[in-house]
Amino acid sequence: MAKKTTKSKKKPAVITAKSEKFLEKYLNNASPTGFESEGQKLWLDYVKPYIDDYFVDTYGTTVGVINPEADYKVVIEAHADEISYFVHYITNEGFIYLRRNGGSDHQIAPSKRVNIHTEKGMVKAVFGWPAIHTRGGGKEQPPKLDNIFLDCGASSKEEVEKLGIHVGCVVTYEDEFMILNKKNYVGRALDNRMGGFVIAEVARKLKENKEKLPFGLYIVNAVQEEIGLRGAQMIAERIQPDVAIVTDVCHDTNTPMIKKIDQGDLAIGKGPVLSYGPAVQNNLLKFAIDLANKEDIPFQRLAASRSTGTDTDAFAYSNAGVASMLISMPLRYMHTTVETCSKEDIENVIRLIYAMVTNLKDKQDFRYFK
Repeated sequence: MAKKTTKSKKKPAVITAKSEKFLEKYLNNASPTGFESEGQKLWLDYVKPYIDDYFVDTYGTTVGVINPEADYKVVIEAHADEISYFVHYITNEGFIYLRRNGGSDHQIAPSKRVNIHTEKGMVKAVFGWPAIHTRGGGKEQPPKLDNIFLDCGASSKEEVEKLGIHVGCVVTYEDEFMILNKKNYVGRALDNRMGGFVIAEVARKLKENKEKLPFGLYIVNAVQEEIGLRGAQMIAERIQPDVAIVTDVCHDTNTPMIKKIDQGDLAIGKGPVLSYGPAVQNNLLKFAIDLANKEDIPFQRLAASRSTGTDTDAFAYSNAGVASMLISMPLRYMHTTVETCSKEDIENVIRLIYAMVTNLKDKQDFRYFK
């Protein structure tokens, strides 16, 4: 007789209907690099009931604080900004050429609808592209930054400018949040407002469970990650934390056209991803792995090589050195308008960070030797 297998007991849901409604509103709001303020206001309004204090720095990084008087400081962090474009050049015929603001993917642009952010309000436009009938035979010209352009319905540069559009206006895609097959979140800017959602949910759970922490917890939603970890660099110097737990996204490598030999083997639905690399403090990483095993939280592993490419690097090498680690959420189709992640993975990232925060001791020393 075959051995009977038993399924592990299903964990209660972490994400509530109310918090998912906030997530939808938060993701649908544009928060381009350098212009994150409106999204930061939404995020702060959501976390205010769960924190003791907050502050906002000069460039918009927003920090909720629990136990602000404590000497030992622990950061849980995500970044708030999304990739976008800048208006760069307007032709006499009224067509608009762009520059990247972060790693925007030019190949997805043709036929996309966008919002141009102006002082007069949003102006709608589209990425135009020559019809298939007109492109002739032979080798196709691919979309590139020097041949994609916006059409806002104007017929001259003067008409474009009357709409409030000028060089430097920021441009974002208008695609919005949806849930795919009842289990996957889809939209633009899951990188990394999903991380901002995660750390907000950790704060919510701490408050609702009446947890008393022996240290100061700094819930950090940083700006300007997409152009070089700039917000994290600034806020790390201000907070001067002892520990930093950073959450961001990484690539699901199980979709077509991705080489696992190059990118590793990671998939949505299989749990948080824990990174290895010089910036990752190994004792803090072991602390996380031990808790994941204890709490029956599935996880995956990623070798990050010289740098993680995330705010982890900024925290790790700040001040006199900060014990830092990275917990990532696998993501499909990064830097597109249909970024896709697993709701179950998000819940498990929340569970893992919550477990770490509630098990950390005051003045816990992560040095390799003394």
